[in-house]
Amino acid sequence: MTPARRLLHHRLDGPDGAPPLILGPSLGTSLALWEPQLTALARHYRVLRYDLPGHGASPAATLPDPRPGRTTVDDLARLALDLADHHGWQTFHYAGVSLGGAIGAHLAVRHPRRLASLALVCSSARFGEPTAWHERAALVRERGTRPLLDTAPPRWFAAPATAITLAGKALLADLAGTDPAAYAACCDALATYDLRAALPRIRTRTLVVAGRQDPATPPAHARELADAIPHAGLTEIAGAAHLAGIDAPAPVTTALLAHLDAGRADRYDAGTTVRREVLGDAHVDRANARTSPLTAAFQDLITRYAWGEIWTRPGLDRRTRSCITLTALVAHGHHDELALHIRAALTNGLTPEEIGEVLLQSAVYCGVPAANTAFAIAQRFLGDEVGRSSER
Repeated sequence: MTPARRLLHHRLDGPDGAPPLILGPSLGTSLALWEPQLTALARHYRVLRYDLPGHGASPAATLPDPRPGRTTVDDLARLALDLADHHGWQTFHYAGVSLGGAIGAHLAVRHPRRLASLALVCSSARFGEPTAWHERAALVRERGTRPLLDTAPPRWFAAPATAITLAGKALLADLAGTDPAAYAACCDALATYDLRAALPRIRTRTLVVAGRQDPATPPAHARELADAIPHAGLTEIAGAAHLAGIDAPAPVTTALLAHLDAGRADRYDAGTTVRREVLGDAHVDRANARTSPLTAAFQDLITRYAWGEIWTRPGLDRRTRSCITLTALVAHGHHDELALHIRAALTNGLTPEEIGEVLLQSAVYCGVPAANTAFAIAQRFLGDEVGRSSER
């Protein structure tokens, strides 16, 4: 039996039940890289930040195979998916910096159904020639990451003074503390990474962010991503180098929120449309009129996710979704919702007789008392409908 992989170290912020957002870090940094954006993102999203293997608080043992030349971006992407699976997230938003962005792009190509949206920050489809990465990996395996401390600041920060700020010092300390074998393994992954030919296959809604003073992944790399990924947006940040979110935290945060909220608004609009079609304008108008500061977030949630995410999926038609919903409501004794969805089932094309069959089926699998109550509720709302049907 294959042993279970160890989970990467990670932190969760934001409200339980909010849309999940995974943030991937750059090579040599920790999850602290996303600290400037965290407060704003965690208002509306369940934010998961993780450390790469051997970085931050993730042990080097999280690498599937630490031997030289064995690690690929696919391996690192699998570790990110393990985190999503651990938290039960079938779909999630993803944003990543540099190598963290490469992981996200790989997920968009290999696991497109898992991503709700993608943001690539100071990233690339190919990070230069493999030779340079092999040389860096060999250097770090031999001497550790300390030889990189002098060359990292000019790549990471547009202004030299940023390196001596609290944030800059913390990130350089992360680099100094990174496990050499794990850092080198990530270099191996970057050496073999080349997603250029696969970019047109990405259908996930994508934002590309570039730092105009980024020497590691210059704006030309971002333009290549944005030109090849269908309908991708591109934002270039002035006064920012490779760690643009540190150099220019406000513009990067604004770009990410606009990107994420655009999808959020799309789902809300789609959910409102389906909710009105299924439950009727009168019900939705009453629900909106009763919305208070206490219930506003809940109304937003069910509109976007129950109606905008689930009821809009193409895998089942609305008749089938009504049958499933009725059965679940009978099983859990949600009688007010059951009455509402009996009406909705008629709207979705079920006949009173078919609704009766669903309730009869529920008697076997949900229990006779539950079905008895369900039939009584249905009788109140279907009696007139059956009468009208018989008169036609």
